[in-house]
Amino acid sequence: MTAETSTSPTEPVDPAVRARVRALLADHPVWDGHNDLPWAARKLVAYDLDGRGAHGSSGGSSGGLDLAAGTGDRTHTDLPRLRAGGVGAQFWSVYVPAQLSGTRGTGGTAVTATLEQIDFVKNLVARFPDDLALALTADDVEAAWASGRIASLMGAEGGHSIDCSLGALRSLYELGVRYMTLTHNDNVPWADSATDAPSDHGGLSAFGREVVREMNRLGMLVDLSHVSAGTMRAALDITEAPVIFSHSSARAVCDVPRDVPDDVLSRLPENGGVCMVTFVPKFVTPAVAEWNTEAASAAAREGVASTDVGRFQEFLAGWVPEHPSPATTLSDVVAHVEHVREVAGIDHVGLGGDYDGASGFAPGLEDVSGYPNLLVALAERGWSDEDLGKLASGNVLRVLREAEEVARRVAAERGPSVRTFADLDGSPSSAPE
Repeated sequence: MTAETSTSPTEPVDPAVRARVRALLADHPVWDGHNDLPWAARKLVAYDLDGRGAHGSSGGSSGGLDLAAGTGDRTHTDLPRLRAGGVGAQFWSVYVPAQLSGTRGTGGTAVTATLEQIDFVKNLVARFPDDLALALTADDVEAAWASGRIASLMGAEGGHSIDCSLGALRSLYELGVRYMTLTHNDNVPWADSATDAPSDHGGLSAFGREVVREMNRLGMLVDLSHVSAGTMRAALDITEAPVIFSHSSARAVCDVPRDVPDDVLSRLPENGGVCMVTFVPKFVTPAVAEWNTEAASAAAREGVASTDVGRFQEFLAGWVPEHPSPATTLSDVVAHVEHVREVAGIDHVGLGGDYDGASGFAPGLEDVSGYPNLLVALAERGWSDEDLGKLASGNVLRVLREAEEVARRVAAERGPSVRTFADLDGSPSSAPE
């Protein structure tokens, strides 16, 4: 399924439509669900934006990242391009690889690295106070917009970041994390990933269900990107607050496990949640998904798991020159946005580009400056200003506000959970290897 649209970056666009989108973004700026700039900064310059250090953590020369002047040769994200893209709020991912967690999906190294990611985001915001504002609530987001700044929120990508500890979960919340993706590419002992073997607990274990309940009590959004369809359904069964998919697309359009099946999308109206459509080529374009499957098989023959992000990227660097990827298009992203709207409704769709966490984005969506091109394409397909405003930020603003309301009610009913993984699921050492 591919959307038919006359709009592409190389075709003429009615200037009136582009002016209309620009005016709309002034009142309804983009709120993107997932950006991996913090991890890119760690890899490229070991968080050293000034270039004072000698080397990045990956061994390359740091040289700093001048995000104010522009970093187009190194990242998808910098301040000028965020402004050009009409971005008014960003969930910065404080992602760390699951491989930091040890063989059972637990371990303090991942927690420490997550804290370092949080520290970077806070330092980033403090460095650019005229452009960025730390946001912890929906009111904070609107206050940032009123002051002309980009609201900066944080999301932890993977339950390995809490090391099977509700105390660690609460600590992340106190430090400003406002969503947690329940898994990344690998299962955690209490939740199943879309890209790992299914467990026998139906997606969420007893401790996993307690994690969701505690996130509801805190007001931390439950993010169901990366999780298995079974985990999606189990979380929707237990949550009292709206969920998000911070960077996922529609499985009916591109049949990969990372995307959301229609039966789950159809539950979003009752739940109130939002699916923030990602731009990652292998999740939006079927031909690229097939190519990625071939690459994963080739990597596996070399002993490299495609879920091991760092090693798989190293493998691809040598594999791609002889096996170039098919092209992806802006129209492919349009198809996902419109499918989510068709199945879940206009109140339940948003945007989650995954910039600086993927590569090969469609022409017109190469970096964070590209959001207006997508909105122009939708406007030319008949989307109203009201609907475009909901897509850009209105829906996720509502979701965060509703999660805060649920938290106020639930926190008045029960205190912090003291249940442990051992209480509910058994000894951590019994978790599958």
